[in-house]
Amino acid sequence: MVNSVFGAAGTSIFEEMSRLSAEAGSINLGQGFPEALEPEELIEAAVAALREGPHQYPPMMGIPALRKAVADNTLRFFGERVDWEQEVLVTSGATEALTDAFFGLLDTGDEAIVLEPVYDAYNLLIRRAAAVPVPVRLEPPHWRLTADKLEAAITPRTKIIVLNTPMNPIGKVFDDEELAGLRDVVLKHGLTIVSDEVYEHLVFDGAHHRSPFFLPELRGRTVRIGSAGKTFSVTGWKVGYVTAEPHLLRPIARAHQFITFTTPPALQAAVSVGLALPDSYFDGLKKGLAERRDLLVSGLRAVGFAVDPAEATYFAVADRSDFAPEEDDLVFSRRLTLEAGVTPVPISSFYGKRDVTSHIRFCFAKRTETLTEAVRRLVAWRDGRGWKAAS
Repeated sequence: MVNSVFGAAGTSIFEEMSRLSAEAGSINLGQGFPEALEPEELIEAAVAALREGPHQYPPMMGIPALRKAVADNTLRFFGERVDWEQEVLVTSGATEALTDAFFGLLDTGDEAIVLEPVYDAYNLLIRRAAAVPVPVRLEPPHWRLTADKLEAAITPRTKIIVLNTPMNPIGKVFDDEELAGLRDVVLKHGLTIVSDEVYEHLVFDGAHHRSPFFLPELRGRTVRIGSAGKTFSVTGWKVGYVTAEPHLLRPIARAHQFITFTTPPALQAAVSVGLALPDSYFDGLKKGLAERRDLLVSGLRAVGFAVDPAEATYFAVADRSDFAPEEDDLVFSRRLTLEAGVTPVPISSFYGKRDVTSHIRFCFAKRTETLTEAVRRLVAWRDGRGWKAAS
């Protein structure tokens, strides 16, 4: 016998496409792991912390240096004061933070609204918490969230809304109008927001990260989640953090206590150093990623894809409707992997009904030479197939 939720889950689309990519010798632009962006100061801080210790269990809530660094970083970049002793929890990655939030806040039969396209872990973890995920669809080409869409999904059992901003997989930053609509619905129905903000520092072209936690009316109704893995391009470290007012953080911390209890102290110490790096690091990260985005997006457009604006995150989303429209996006993604030697991820995998098949996602957080070679392969593939670039 196996658990019904995990037993039915199967292999994630990211693992499936990465495995196919490795077998085919393809360039993997599907999975969101960055290349050559790690700050040297962070790595050296981890090495020093490993040598110096300690190596035993750190405090359950996280080491004080990191919790304070999270609060200081939030004030420095977003102007929001946080009480690090009462409002910050360190977790073993953002996915654990989400797990803690769902387990700590949801009861059997509660409903949690999720915005599609949605990261696949949300629905599974909500169901494992014995709650029910309720999708609200954002659709191309504009991917807009409206209060009307949220209202239509509300029932007496609705308890939380899960927000991902900036949003994976579409690189979207929710604007003031969308957040105002979200605010009105949350206040009207007395809901809580679990806000996945792991790409908070990866926002481009002068745009600004917006969080419901920064709105005075929603601060006490928002659980804000961050990730060192994304901010410092160390996704394998699995260091995340939760910021919330005490009445929300307490049940989340209790869940954390019995899920992982704590996170490696050397990595916590290193991340505390990283969060205090000068503005030049964070500005340089944005600049470097924006340049890589521009390289990939211009290349994809030259191949013939219509590419949505990528305001944030690691990802560019391409409309592939002019290529093999009779195929769904999963078949087309496999085709690109095997024929062109470049691997994307199909956007349909982020929808429960898998019926938005017009778009595929590419990751641009790669070395410049990797992206240049990927574009070269795609151009050669297009020319070999006899397709023409979109005008």
